[in-house]
Amino acid sequence: DFVSGDAPATVNPSLWREMTNLNRHGLFQVAEGIWQVRGFDLSNMTVIRGATGWILVDPLTTRETAAAALELVNQKLGARPVSAVIYSHSHADHFGGARGVVSEEEVKAGKVAIIAPDRFMEETSSESVMAGGAMSRRANYQFGAGLTPGPQGQMGGGIGMAVSGGEITLIAPTDTITHTGETRTVDGVPLEFQIVSGSEAPSELNVYIVPQKVFLSAEMSTCSLHNVLTPRGAKVRDAHAWAGFLDEALRLYGSRSDADISSHCWPIFGQDRVAHMLASQRDNYRYLHDQTVRLMNRGETPVEIAEQLRQPPALSADWFNHGYYGTYSHNSKAVYQFYLGWYDANPANLNPLPPAERAKKAVAAMGGTRKVITLARKAMAAGDYRWASDLLNQAVFADPADKQARAMLADSYEQQGYQAESAIWRNQFLTAARELRQGYAGTFATGSADMIAAVPTRLLLDSAATRFDPAKLAGRTMAINIVMPERKEVAGIELTGTTMLARMEAIPSPAATITGPRQLVLGLLFMKMPLDRLEAVGLKIDGDRTALQAWLDAIDPMPAGFNIIEP
Repeated sequence: DFVSGDAPATVNPSLWREMTNLNRHGLFQVAEGIWQVRGFDLSNMTVIRGATGWILVDPLTTRETAAAALELVNQKLGARPVSAVIYSHSHADHFGGARGVVSEEEVKAGKVAIIAPDRFMEETSSESVMAGGAMSRRANYQFGAGLTPGPQGQMGGGIGMAVSGGEITLIAPTDTITHTGETRTVDGVPLEFQIVSGSEAPSELNVYIVPQKVFLSAEMSTCSLHNVLTPRGAKVRDAHAWAGFLDEALRLYGSRSDADISSHCWPIFGQDRVAHMLASQRDNYRYLHDQTVRLMNRGETPVEIAEQLRQPPALSADWFNHGYYGTYSHNSKAVYQFYLGWYDANPANLNPLPPAERAKKAVAAMGGTRKVITLARKAMAAGDYRWASDLLNQAVFADPADKQARAMLADSYEQQGYQAESAIWRNQFLTAARELRQGYAGTFATGSADMIAAVPTRLLLDSAATRFDPAKLAGRTMAINIVMPERKEVAGIELTGTTMLARMEAIPSPAATITGPRQLVLGLLFMKMPLDRLEAVGLKIDGDRTALQAWLDAIDPMPAGFNIIEP
């Protein structure tokens, strides 16, 4: 409600204008039989009236917000059951509220279909389970989780208001879309799908709603330049392929669509405007890609490319190409990474000192912390906050207890946050400033128990292997079998002395065998629950308990956070 009137001095005017649009929340009709719930979460939930119930596309991030959204729909439009749920892609804000709108019992009974793109569960596991620890901590920065909303704090997420708090859930799909042009008649509504995996997500689809001529472009196109590599961390995306998917969408649906709706922001109405947006966003990603590669092949480094590459006026004239979320700066670095990786070919950057050690040497070379602070003060007085941050970051990493350096670094980050057009740049700078002043608040959530329970066993065991520390076993080799009768699954764990390898079959002559419900096995591996406690509720252990316990002790607990703006 604070977003009204002219932009204050602490918010980029363009971002302020974007927020005035995102701030409109409620239930909105798109076409006859199609609505969207907007502003309840970072994402939108699309509602399609089927013959017997509601078809829901992207049930938001958490159980609570999805349930509230469905309650609003039923209150305003009349109560109906949910007949189908479509996950557009493998990011949590597009499936996490599943249990707020349907139950697993309804799905298993065949009353509700859940449709998703190919490799949805694998990519969800990779994102939310495999790399969830680091990604969740970094996401706190990207979305400003600890910031107070307001002109001096969080100003949304660039493509939505904010990520909701609550329980992230997941129910596995019952139907998979594998190729573009595939069709389904879902509760009487004919739908056509475009597979765009490798654009905004590694597993993603768009939906063309045939009767109403509405194209749901998920997150392939939306009200901002998106991220080719999201700052929270993910697999780098292919900007060339992304532009290709937009061109394909223009050819397949541009002349057939009376409206374009996405899983974020608001719709575009009118066939001409839909075609123009798809074409302009195609050109935006293609220009970003081609010009980065042109400069890359001239020998420019990622930082040099980011410093000189600018969006041309023909593209920046369209508001939906602005960098409210992604930016040309970090996206050009992502394009470089896609082709050449992190290394810029300068040997000085091939084997650099760790940040704290380098900082101590750099600060000493500049004459000590007080000299660095003097230089930083001059930079800030001149409005050169980037250079000031560079200097003061060295001072803080050299001596994290230096209060003056921390305070000045926080001030320099704050000014850069206030200037940023990108909401997520703003969030990162202001979160860094907050942690410098107040410290790191502590733990954060990774994958929820419900999400972990929905992930295939093989993927979970591979995830557990990323927490295995072979040094704790001192090179010992052994095999462990896991039997889960209720799922008719058997897994074999081979410890080679350096790695933990999982396969979905028994290994001959194991050191020990664990038998019991998968829920208890997950408690052992992910919650680090004691063996005797789990045995008391049904877990059975056969074989060498000492060897088994040694393996379990070699698996690190789920991460509880880490420092970012200091060593």
